[in-house]
Amino acid sequence: MSLRLRLLLALVGLVCIGLLLADVATYLSLRSFLLERVDQQLVAARVPVLRALSEGGRISLSDLGVSPGEVPQLPPGTYGEVLDTAGEALATVTFTYGGSVAVPAALPDELVAELTSRPGKQILTVRAAVGDVDFRVLAWRGAGTSYIAVVGLPLTEVAGTMRRLIVVEALVTVGVLFGLAALGWWLVRRELRPLEDMAVAAGAIAGGDLSRRVEPADPRTEVGRLGLALNAMLTQIEQAFARRTASENALRRFLAQASHELRTPLASIRGYAELFRRGAKDRPHDLELAMRRIEQEAARMGVLVEDLLLLARLDESRPLERHPVDLARLAADTVADARITASERVITCEAPAPVIVPGDEARLRQVATNLVTNALRHAGAEAHVYVGARERDGWAQLEVRDDGAGMAAEVAERAFEPFFSAAADADAVLGDTQGRRSATGLGLSIALGIVQAHGGRIDLHTALGEGTRLEVWLPLTAMSEDGELAASPSPADDQSVADCSG
Repeated sequence: MSLRLRLLLALVGLVCIGLLLADVATYLSLRSFLLERVDQQLVAARVPVLRALSEGGRISLSDLGVSPGEVPQLPPGTYGEVLDTAGEALATVTFTYGGSVAVPAALPDELVAELTSRPGKQILTVRAAVGDVDFRVLAWRGAGTSYIAVVGLPLTEVAGTMRRLIVVEALVTVGVLFGLAALGWWLVRRELRPLEDMAVAAGAIAGGDLSRRVEPADPRTEVGRLGLALNAMLTQIEQAFARRTASENALRRFLAQASHELRTPLASIRGYAELFRRGAKDRPHDLELAMRRIEQEAARMGVLVEDLLLLARLDESRPLERHPVDLARLAADTVADARITASERVITCEAPAPVIVPGDEARLRQVATNLVTNALRHAGAEAHVYVGARERDGWAQLEVRDDGAGMAAEVAERAFEPFFSAAADADAVLGDTQGRRSATGLGLSIALGIVQAHGGRIDLHTALGEGTRLEVWLPLTAMSEDGELAASPSPADDQSVADCSG
């Protein structure tokens, strides 16, 4: 059974119960009112009925304890009778006004016995002696008299009125229920149409259309808010699937590129091993060459494997060591190392004051080394390299820039991808057809992973012919030796400020 039908049946059922309760209350209230009026008529009918009973002379009104009075108009079918204490009728009278003779009511024996035992008055409803007519009866015995007087009024009009009321109530109830059912069906269809749209959208999404959304979604209604929540959830699901797809594609490219990078040293090792097997062991020069090249290629593979392992650990978000690290000293040390290995190059350093950040010093040194090595290798032989460390806008900044060839926009977008190579487009990078890569092609990827693990970021600014600027931004929160937060020391407090001269 559909939700729409269940709601409609529940609504119609509740209204039906309400109407039935209202009908019963109306019926009982009106019947009570009509019986009360009949009782008033009974009291008023005592004198004329008993006067008619006493016209024979056997029983007088005084014998019945009634005073003569004005004779009202009695309803047709009114009857009266006088009983003795044995329950035998001494006199009866019926007011038919020329109509059919009415049948008197059948008094219960208990009533006669109770009035015989003690004087009193009772009003009750009884059936006719013959037929299905009800009478409202007033029976009493006055003090000091041995007669029981009975006055009865037929409830024919009351019964007719109540039957008519039942018919009217039934017609009204049925009409209201049918009208309400039709209106409720229309309202339920209109209000639940957004739910139907959600069901259709959910079916389309289950079929693979993750771009499907629920429309419209009115935030003023519960169903509308549900639609908005569903749209937000669908957006997150679509983004999650997109990220998963991108991650899977990146993993496939990474594995393919890693396999390609490992293939060359493995091929070299196999070649020199084959050369050794074919007689190089007997030729000292060839033997020395084969062993040296095997060792070099094995070392190259070792570096590549170590870089891959580091990237994997960074992807797993393993916690890094957290100690105070001075980026100014780190920049100065990196520049000093670079000047030794590339003494012919112009390398400038600017780190006038300590810049303390919490982090893993070995990993941060690796970041600086990778960026400087990258600039020296790919900026061009005549390019100048600049390294700086400072506090800026509440962050610690490590900057490495050069005035070399620069990169095209499409190359810059992929510069941090593992093993990325621009060799397929030799014009993409002036003076460097291999793109900005370290010896293993993982330098920038490793640097980005380490910086992100420290809660920072790397910004790349470059253009063809305008050089390249890499900015490392790290949270500027200094830490004491015991791991507590502490203020960053000022230059005056630190007597070992990094020396960038030279």
